[in-house]
Amino acid sequence: MSPAEQAARLREQIERANRAYYVLDAPEISDAEYDRLFRELQALEAEHPELQSPDSPTQRVGAIASTALAKHTHQRPMLSLANAFSDEELAAWEERNARLVPEVKKAGYTTEVKIDGTAVSLTYENGHLVVGATRGSGIVGEDVTPNLRTINDIPLSLKGKDHPKLIEVRGEVYLPFASFTRVNKEREKLGEPLFANPRNAAAGALRQLDPNITRGRRLRIFAFTVEVIDGRLNTRTHSELLDLLASWGFPVEPNRKRFASLEEVRQHVDEYEELIAKLDFQADGVVVKVDLLPLYGELGVVGGREPRWAIARKFAPEVAETELLDIQVNVGRTGALNPYAILKPVQITGVTVSRATLHNEDLIATKDIRIGDKVEVIRAGEVIPQIVRPIIQPDFPRGQPWRMPGQCPACGSPTPRVEGEAMRYCPNVSCPARVLEGIVHFASRGAMDIRGLGYERVRQLLDEGLIRNVADLYKITWDQLVQLERYAKQSADQLVAAIENSKKQPLSLLIFGLGIPHVGYTAAVLLARRFGTLDALAVAAREEKLGGIQGIGPVIANSVTAFFNESRNQELLDRLKAAGVNQAEPHAASADGALSGKTYVLTGTLPSLSRSQATSLIEEAGGRVASSVSKKTDAVVAGEDAGSKLDKAKQLGVEIIDEAELLRRVGQTS
Repeated sequence: MSPAEQAARLREQIERANRAYYVLDAPEISDAEYDRLFRELQALEAEHPELQSPDSPTQRVGAIASTALAKHTHQRPMLSLANAFSDEELAAWEERNARLVPEVKKAGYTTEVKIDGTAVSLTYENGHLVVGATRGSGIVGEDVTPNLRTINDIPLSLKGKDHPKLIEVRGEVYLPFASFTRVNKEREKLGEPLFANPRNAAAGALRQLDPNITRGRRLRIFAFTVEVIDGRLNTRTHSELLDLLASWGFPVEPNRKRFASLEEVRQHVDEYEELIAKLDFQADGVVVKVDLLPLYGELGVVGGREPRWAIARKFAPEVAETELLDIQVNVGRTGALNPYAILKPVQITGVTVSRATLHNEDLIATKDIRIGDKVEVIRAGEVIPQIVRPIIQPDFPRGQPWRMPGQCPACGSPTPRVEGEAMRYCPNVSCPARVLEGIVHFASRGAMDIRGLGYERVRQLLDEGLIRNVADLYKITWDQLVQLERYAKQSADQLVAAIENSKKQPLSLLIFGLGIPHVGYTAAVLLARRFGTLDALAVAAREEKLGGIQGIGPVIANSVTAFFNESRNQELLDRLKAAGVNQAEPHAASADGALSGKTYVLTGTLPSLSRSQATSLIEEAGGRVASSVSKKTDAVVAGEDAGSKLDKAKQLGVEIIDEAELLRRVGQTS
């Protein structure tokens, strides 16, 4: 047997053993035999370097440790799921969908246990893993390919031949309870802080600069969907797609089921809740997905982030009792005064909780929450701690009802409550708390993503006089940082590099980071894609030409106009531009494109274009893609299995075209 044949045989044996152990949970060989095969392959590849392959099991670990994590732009956005906390909310979700696409009630549903881990995207080209990235903002994540290659669950090459040329496989990386316990015991021996829960431990493992550390955590993964970038899948249902992923070599959530109706799903929710308590990994609900894939495009996405065709049925959160020690007030970046609770630390769903939101003074009065009370606390959606109610003890004296202070706690400015407003606001734009919150928001992961700039760091830079606003961040030098307390050379290196990398963020994230009142992430993306550059947006705002943009209502339009008409804001933007901060949006709409001013609706499965590709073509040609058909629709692009939108177009006399005609109109015919 030649060395090449011998290497191929060893790789096949090792990968088969990996699949049996990690995917099928049915080991075929002993650990000692596995180690022997692995060492034999390592020795063979060392003796014959020309036999080394990126797909070899020996290449899962051993990459040189990175000095930084590079950014990675997902070719398709990674979406988030809306939540339903009751059967009634689940039924309401179906009714909303049925109003858009009546066929949804006959499409069936697939359910999967909702793993509480960290989402990743795996890019495969011609069946080979080329990039692995974290979810990040959903648009831009971090390239953690060397770390993901250490996870034995992830195939370096896909099994079989039925896979498109270029795909992104989405999955959830998690840490089993046994591994979590082992990792914390090791950290305790080393005197290191313990992880609060398996999710945090998994997320931290993926962001290690040394892949060997990641490998030591023994992470696992479940794959849950595929985004096709180039090619086509021969599957019509989500349940078929999960089976296809399994045939490619991915672990798929083993408790998945298909139901003919939502009523059947609801009948089995209790079984899932009982099951979760017995699993060897952290889970917090069940994901319910419309099974018929052609309907996904019909149903669309809410706000650019949440697909209508899927929802997470969350289970009742754990409730804990503790003492309310104090109520304090935080000043937000818009000046809003936000009360919050200081609690006696308590464990809820594996996390130590010492603070909880109180929303506003009306809620505190309505619930009659007082300092010193014993209170019930939950983590709503397993994220934000909230006080449910005070526990009144008849023989226990209570404190006085709480009142919102009449002055800003940060600058002392009067904060009268405006009639009809739920919140009070600090009117002082130079309030140090507003400046602090604004810079922290600008640097946050969902905006400019300047890692290492949390509250304490920003407060320190403000106190030292190094910054007064976000533009000042781009003047900070390494020499200035190393002179500050708690700044070692490495942390100074990392912050300087993070600030420099933030200059490359797209315009949409810059707009979001600026903290313009009422302009959230979705509005920022709409504005960035519509105008393409910050200068063009500024001109449109000053000329008050934002009112006719789909998705930008009068409140947002007026707020953006006010922002750009403020001279101090324009000075800030000029400084950001001079510092080299990117002020353009990739894939922006063309103002003079072939479809400029036109509204199109997509329905059915197109012969070669995915829904995302067709949407991008239309938007880049200056057009707009709407989710429903109306008299204002210019054309409906119909493919195979077109649904009710096609019928509506015929009723209204709206033009109906196919993919070939769409390509011709945008100038992409050969």
